[in-house]
Amino acid sequence: MAGVFISFEGGEGSGKSTQIRLLANWLAGEWPGKVTTTREPGGTHGAEKIRALLVKGDDNAWDSTTEALLMTSARRENITRIIEPALAEGEAVLTDRFYDSTTVYQGIVGGVDPALITMLNGHFLNGLAPDITILLDIDAEVGLGRSQRADNDETRFERRGLAFHQAVRQGFLDLAGAAPDRFIVIDASRNEMAIHEDIISHLKPRLDAFR
Repeated sequence: MAGVFISFEGGEGSGKSTQIRLLANWLAGEWPGKVTTTREPGGTHGAEKIRALLVKGDDNAWDSTTEALLMTSARRENITRIIEPALAEGEAVLTDRFYDSTTVYQGIVGGVDPALITMLNGHFLNGLAPDITILLDIDAEVGLGRSQRADNDETRFERRGLAFHQAVRQGFLDLAGAAPDRFIVIDASRNEMAIHEDIISHLKPRLDAFR
């Protein structure tokens, strides 16, 4: 049995972590194999150390090209140590962000040469791409308001301002429009259970191809 690789994308405060948890619980009763969840940057011991460099501290600590290189390094660790072994065992793998985030944050919005983004994705990810990408779409201002929690110290990207995050939202929507066979766009402005039910209704027909 082939595994299935599902990525979640979206701006800050779009609710990816919550929806991944809910979907993992649902898949545990639906998918014939195990369910594995991971996140980016992060997922492995080494990649979590890279995450701390990227999401905490000074907003100007790295330029967009350095960010793209660090993101790709963390992603490769995630792929080789978690994602590929799980898929080889027929598992359903859910990831909080994948290469679409680098394409948008560092490429489309950050200004990194698209050729470099394509090269990083093409040469260092072992040809791996998500089978399905769920884009949780939400107004940037609303999302930023949701993400501003007292216990959240991973605010390096949140601090870049509304215009940056509006451009991020549009970047994701543009990617989804260019790849409708892979993307499922979900209105993330609603309550979490309405979002979850919407995800399942769109996902069920696609999962049949992987069983």
